[in-house]
Amino acid sequence: MGDVLAGIHSTWEFDTDSVLIRFERGIRTPKLFHVLGERRIPYEALSDVELAPGGKRGTVVLRAVPRAGADPLLEAAAGQLKEGSDPYRLVLPAERETLADYYATELRSVLGPDADKPAERHMVGAPSPPLSFKAYDGKATFDGSAVSFRWFWTGASSAKWKAGDQNFSVAELEGVEW
Repeated sequence: MGDVLAGIHSTWEFDTDSVLIRFERGIRTPKLFHVLGERRIPYEALSDVELAPGGKRGTVVLRAVPRAGADPLLEAAAGQLKEGSDPYRLVLPAERETLADYYATELRSVLGPDADKPAERHMVGAPSPPLSFKAYDGKATFDGSAVSFRWFWTGASSAKWKAGDQNFSVAELEGVEW
């Protein structure tokens, strides 16, 4: 295809075997998009393409629907992403609905025969994991071999505060959940 479709917070560039989603940086852009920067989604990783009226008046939404198990980011998020932070949504002005419909039709035509089946492996590259992040009750850091938690007295529960800062080697961890 080789075409580019610019929307609110992101731009989709259509290639012969994938769509490259580039996320804009800005004050109103979701922070997740700042971290992701861009993502290349192979057409084989998609199960469907939807076109629907947008949440805001005067907009339409073109949404690529990934196959179950194809995207490690969505697997880790486990349905917890807000609609506005969905990296597979392209919000467009309503006057571009005809153009969006054209691209939705074109994308549907390149979906593979296994589009309705769960993916056997991740088909989309995983984003780089954060090395540190803050929450209201503490800060977590990862140095490559250990995870450390430092609790803030203003937000941590009394149990966390009494337990003190915690350090765990990667070998001690059984799993990680969002």
